[in-house]
Amino acid sequence: MDPVIGPLDMSAHVDEALAVQALAFGLSPEEVAVRRQIVLRHMTYPGARAYGATVAGHLAGFVYGMPNDRAHWWSTVVEPYLRAQGTTHWLDDSFVITELHVHPAHQHHGIGRALITTITDTATEPRSILSAIDTDSPARGLYRSLGYTDLARRVHFPSAPKPYAVMGAPLPLAR
Repeated sequence: MDPVIGPLDMSAHVDEALAVQALAFGLSPEEVAVRRQIVLRHMTYPGARAYGATVAGHLAGFVYGMPNDRAHWWSTVVEPYLRAQGTTHWLDDSFVITELHVHPAHQHHGIGRALITTITDTATEPRSILSAIDTDSPARGLYRSLGYTDLARRVHFPSAPKPYAVMGAPLPLAR
């Protein structure tokens, strides 16, 4: 059955979305509780929006993001790493992919690609940025295939056990 991609009221479906993220990302109930508050706060930011993929009436994946703001926590963490690489201009006039997760049972079927291209196609900014765990993973392969390149590597977020890579791509994304 083909997924249906469309706008997602993230505030109304936060628990369903976080259940997908918990399975896809291996989150504990405590981590889910913390992320729930973060997601709800993010959805109040100007320009924040989300899309979901449903299969047989169930949420199979979601993406959300917003225009970047240098005052947001994520930007303040990644800025020194980007500065060291001479890529801080990517923080300006860019759309951030905050979260993108697909339920493990629905991975490798093009849902992540459909979600990220759908949300970035709605962006008025000329570029997109995101962070991903700094390993050679299917997610990083997807991002590279869409035109994302590494802007900084070995980025350490407080409380994250693994380093991340910050990636950026011009919009629209490559198809």
